[in-house]
Amino acid sequence: MRVVDSTGTQLGIMPTKDALRLAEERQLDLVEVAPAAKPPVCRIMDFGKYKYEQSKREKEARKKQKIINIKEVKLRPNIEDHDFEVKARNTVRFLKDGDKVKATIIFRGREIVHTQLGQQLLLRLAEYAKDFSSVERQPKLEGKNMIMILAPKQDN
Repeated sequence: MRVVDSTGTQLGIMPTKDALRLAEERQLDLVEVAPAAKPPVCRIMDFGKYKYEQSKREKEARKKQKIINIKEVKLRPNIEDHDFEVKARNTVRFLKDGDKVKATIIFRGREIVHTQLGQQLLLRLAEYAKDFSSVERQPKLEGKNMIMILAPKQDN
């Protein structure tokens, strides 16, 4: 097997017994890093320290991730203008915070016949928030609800 030092210098190709003996002399571990290579590559290192540093790197990467929540805005097909503006301002606020917005229109009773009103309302909401969002999912009727999903715009 090919043996590599903890600093990255190659110690050459040697039998497994010699590599293990060398690792024990340095009070370190012999770790196989590339088993598919010909010959396999092993590194002499402190395995506990390696695992600890790897977990720290993963933890740091998780810290930098942005968690995206989905906020829901519920509307009715016969909503008044002022009420719509309040919902639209909330939608823009959610999008500015980096959250996705699920806009839902709830149809009750015979309102389901007028789905085009609901679709126009959702498109009006998308137009209101177009500077801050992109439509991730177009308005679609699911049962008695019409749903549209807006995602915050990515600043490139």
